[in-house]
Amino acid sequence: MTLAERWLLPDGVKEVLSPQAQQVEAARRRLLDLYHSWGYELVMTPLVEHLDSLLVGVGRDLDLNTFKVTDQLTGRMLGIRADITQQVARIDANRLTYQGPVRFCYCSTVLHTLPANPLASRNPLQVGAELFGHSGVASDVEIISLMVETLNAMQVNRDLSLDLGHVDIYRGLIRDAGLTDNQEAEYFELLQRKDMPEIKAFLQQIELKDTVRENLLALPALHGGREVLEKARQAIGSIDTTIMEALDYLDAVAAQISQRYPQLDLYFDLSELRGYNYHTGVVFAAYVPAFGQAVAKGGRYDEVGRDFGRARPATGFSADLKTLVELSAQSDLVASAGVLAPAGDEPALLEAIAKLRAQGERVVQLLDESVVEDAQQFSRQLVQQDGSWVLESL
Repeated sequence: MTLAERWLLPDGVKEVLSPQAQQVEAARRRLLDLYHSWGYELVMTPLVEHLDSLLVGVGRDLDLNTFKVTDQLTGRMLGIRADITQQVARIDANRLTYQGPVRFCYCSTVLHTLPANPLASRNPLQVGAELFGHSGVASDVEIISLMVETLNAMQVNRDLSLDLGHVDIYRGLIRDAGLTDNQEAEYFELLQRKDMPEIKAFLQQIELKDTVRENLLALPALHGGREVLEKARQAIGSIDTTIMEALDYLDAVAAQISQRYPQLDLYFDLSELRGYNYHTGVVFAAYVPAFGQAVAKGGRYDEVGRDFGRARPATGFSADLKTLVELSAQSDLVASAGVLAPAGDEPALLEAIAKLRAQGERVVQLLDESVVEDAQQFSRQLVQQDGSWVLESL
């Protein structure tokens, strides 16, 4: 490795420097205070865990996205967390004596083997909230509302839209179709690409009843406004009771969210299977035109604690705080310019500096008069006038 290469970070791994680091920290405090006001308890999970604990009950995607290392003390495989949700589920499962709803929030760095998209960081700062112990519409509405309030607090809400789906719609269709595992895997892949010509060609190649083929062709076209739910009821609702229940559930969630946030644009994509192997019910994501990917996402993942000995319903959301800061229109997240103080150890000068710092001012004292500080950091300076130390504009 050359000297120049030693300065390079791994591809997709990003550091945050000032003043953005100050903006991120201010945002972290603001959001954790928001979650606290909603009754969510802050938890700080370990960076590494035993691999079998970190990956139980999760889909293949998270497994592939997790760095694996060997514990030099025990020889066991460890995983570097790629998502905090599973760790929070373990924490909830340990509270064996409490049966009611429990709310957790967090904000910590995670590490991904691959970026979520070409421009994404492999070390995002994941912020989010999880609600355990309730399986109804009310808990999903609360989590979605908290996600919206997160984006409002960050002012990442210009032309905000909420994308809603439900994995039971797809599962009901697959049960009815009777596809083999390989056939389902291929259909699933094509469905995620929304490649209608390829989907049609694929379904023509396999032996299916005409009605089943029509249903599988109908699914990728079921997206749009709230009217899509009624369209889906007419097209595929009678196939399986779980499909109609899922459509009714989405309708109930949408009604409450629309009442709370009438300005929010709701979009339904019934073939959206984000986290399909992990989620068990409603899935959702928030989008803004300024960013090509979801700015926050989540869903229901009931039974996640089963492998920890305590199966509990759960729902939650997460986002990359660094991305939210980059997209934020909030001017007061910008660090204010500081105060420049002269060198010296006179008691009156030190007292004036201490008083300013106690008031929340950022004060930098010169180490000696020959040292030159970056003038762009400062908007004022501390000067002595008539025996008193006062602030003066630079």
